[in-house]
Amino acid sequence: MAAAMAMYAHVSWAQTPASPESATALPTEETPSSDDKAAVDAELFYELLVGEMTTGQGDTASGYALMLDAARRSGQEQLYQRATQIALQSRSAESALIAARAWKDAFPNSRDANRYLLQILVILNRTEETTGLLKQELALSNQRVKLLTLRALPQVYGRVSDKALAAKVVESAVAGELSNPGTGPAAWTAIGRMRLAADDTAGAMDAAKKALDLDPNDEGAGTLALQLVDVGAHGAHDLLRKYLAGQPSPEVRMNYARFLLQDRRNEEAREQLTLLTKSNPELADAWLVRASLDVQGKRPDDAKVALQHYITLSEPKADHPAVAKALSRAYLMAAQIEADSNNLPQSQEWLTKAAKVAPGDFSVSVQQASLLAKQGDLPKARALIQSLPSNNNDELQRKLLAEAQVLKEAKQFAEAVSVVGKAATLTPNDNDLVYEQAMLSEKAGDLPGMERLLRKIIDRQPDYYHARNALGYSLADRGVQLDEARSHIDAALKAAPEDPFILDSKGWVEFRLGNKQEAVQIFEKVFTRQQDAEIAAHYGEVLWSLGHQDKAREIWRKGQESEPDNETLVETLKRLGVQL
Repeated sequence: MAAAMAMYAHVSWAQTPASPESATALPTEETPSSDDKAAVDAELFYELLVGEMTTGQGDTASGYALMLDAARRSGQEQLYQRATQIALQSRSAESALIAARAWKDAFPNSRDANRYLLQILVILNRTEETTGLLKQELALSNQRVKLLTLRALPQVYGRVSDKALAAKVVESAVAGELSNPGTGPAAWTAIGRMRLAADDTAGAMDAAKKALDLDPNDEGAGTLALQLVDVGAHGAHDLLRKYLAGQPSPEVRMNYARFLLQDRRNEEAREQLTLLTKSNPELADAWLVRASLDVQGKRPDDAKVALQHYITLSEPKADHPAVAKALSRAYLMAAQIEADSNNLPQSQEWLTKAAKVAPGDFSVSVQQASLLAKQGDLPKARALIQSLPSNNNDELQRKLLAEAQVLKEAKQFAEAVSVVGKAATLTPNDNDLVYEQAMLSEKAGDLPGMERLLRKIIDRQPDYYHARNALGYSLADRGVQLDEARSHIDAALKAAPEDPFILDSKGWVEFRLGNKQEAVQIFEKVFTRQQDAEIAAHYGEVLWSLGHQDKAREIWRKGQESEPDNETLVETLKRLGVQL
């Protein structure tokens, strides 16, 4: 009723009074008297009232019919809009289309009518009919709204069934914007995203290039280039690098770093984060991810610097739950660095801070247990984890895995295998836990157990490429069943062709097979991207066997710089009798 009264307040039936001169002339059309106008007002009000009441009571069909009739009789735009809304509310797109068309016919220049009609046609998959409407929308928009509209188009057309047709319709509608320096990049980016949705990768690449030709620093085009990299489009990396060489958006660079991390290209990710923190030192998240990479890369001093930047930026915002959670992770990371350096009191200080900012956090308790283990009290560490509450199997499994991690850090690998086995029984089909058991079995010296577990995974899930790589590498490292080893590694490479550690396995098995030159080429490629100590150990040994001893020493030194105590590198140098 309130809605009806609000609408009625805007309905005007005022007639222009007849001039005195024409008062006596025979009218060409009957002019209602004041009483007649009052009756019409009352009738309209009643119709609106009944329409809203029936809609509110669930009879949207009747409410829609009454409202559309009132709109046609009164000529009021907002009643057309209300009729359209009622139809959409009742999920009757066809009725909404009738109302929107009537609205558009009555008010051809109405922006609202144009937008409603366009979106309803999209809902109904009548994509071809939207071209003119979209052109009109752009023609009536100012620069700011036009840009917003262009950027929204891939989402607007996101649910249509014929993606290729949608891309063509949009390209036709925005043709007038494509050469405009102000709107062209957004228009080409929209076309590119829609072509990509239609699996037209080459067309999307062409659109991205044209967008960047108009504006090399356009964020939307940079994002599109990154999407093309993600789907493996030919030439996309070069396009993205060109964008990143200019004045890229921090968000695009950060997202590229995340992509590299997912692809396990950690060194390249760190390069991007280093550039990002240099150009935008106020971005706290970039410092935290960079610190994490420095921890993984065994660069504790660099990690400390990055963490301090993050902590300085984040502590003033610690009252925000998300920031508090991330800050707790930073404190835990700092505690781990100090613990690894055997600076246990300082590690405890960081843990205390983590407990304050995130009271009751499971990770803080686990790290506290880890610290106890480093202090030589493994039983107390295990008891602390075991005392943590577990109200369901998920929480119990999390406790068991945390206990296994503490055992692993304490090099109690056989016991860790047993604890992970208990966790695995809670989710019998979880291949990730079986894989963890296998890797711990290797550490415990149980190679038959490791092989049995890896084959179990491969039998259940042939595309589990980590298991294939691990089995292939183990066979190659022992110099047994080399043809089978190569087949497993090749299968893993098909799933993850750029993974540096699978490429390391590939180089190693080729070396074991006697294909030394091929192995060198593989290691040269992978080591430029991932200067890991274990990869260095293998690469150096291949070079050494070929008589390139100076080059081998250079590679080994680089490996030592990244991880001086790496077991594989230490064992290789000892076995070959090499002093660096």
